[in-house]
Amino acid sequence: MGKRAGIVMAAGKGTRMKSELPKVLVPVCGRPMIHFVLDALEEAHVEQVYVVVGYRADDVRSELAGRRNVDFVLQAEQLGTGHAVMVCRDRLAEHDGPALVVAGDSPLMQPESLRELFAEFDRSRPACILGTGLKDDPTGLGRIVRDEAGNFAGIVEEKDASPVQRQIREVNLSCYVFDSLHLLGSLAKIRAENVQREYYLTDCPGVLKAEGRDVRALPILQPCEALSINTMAELEVVADEMRSMPRYANYCR
Repeated sequence: MGKRAGIVMAAGKGTRMKSELPKVLVPVCGRPMIHFVLDALEEAHVEQVYVVVGYRADDVRSELAGRRNVDFVLQAEQLGTGHAVMVCRDRLAEHDGPALVVAGDSPLMQPESLRELFAEFDRSRPACILGTGLKDDPTGLGRIVRDEAGNFAGIVEEKDASPVQRQIREVNLSCYVFDSLHLLGSLAKIRAENVQREYYLTDCPGVLKAEGRDVRALPILQPCEALSINTMAELEVVADEMRSMPRYANYCR
């Protein structure tokens, strides 16, 4: 079993945050949010982390300079989540184990969930496992579609979902564990054939599924892990949630 690698997508500006800081450096409970993400990866025994930087990249590098086992990869032009992982291809080629991909704006990522995803990967060695969650109100999120046997069939974005699919409560939360080799193969096949002309990481599980690979969705993420930050209002929601959790007591006094 190869080393565990992690990719943290942290290149964005966060236009709606009303801040000139890179979004991942906006503080939650007085601490840049990306530190909470990196803490979760460290506690889940991720041995090498690649932080994808872009907007004000030097500021992110400086903030994280003291973190162990963290390297930086520049995404000079932001062309989507798939492109964020593409810029890590040379680094991934050095790994033959699992590669975790998460967003840097999800500070409530829990190490227990990541450990469970890795444990399932170690047991079954699929091409990809998606960490999913159940939401009473899934508005705006990609739905996890399953076949009659309950197996993963695909991700359908809300704008493309049928009325029946929009009733699905299991959602994609941008948390994946890939076999590194299969991730590289799927990245080579995704295309920017959409209005935004961007490469979407959500296309990779579908590519692997179409190839007959084993792709799984594990609905284990806790409700708090569905709370990402795109606006100042969402930041306050996350901060309130942190204040209610003993894990964050040292930061949310």
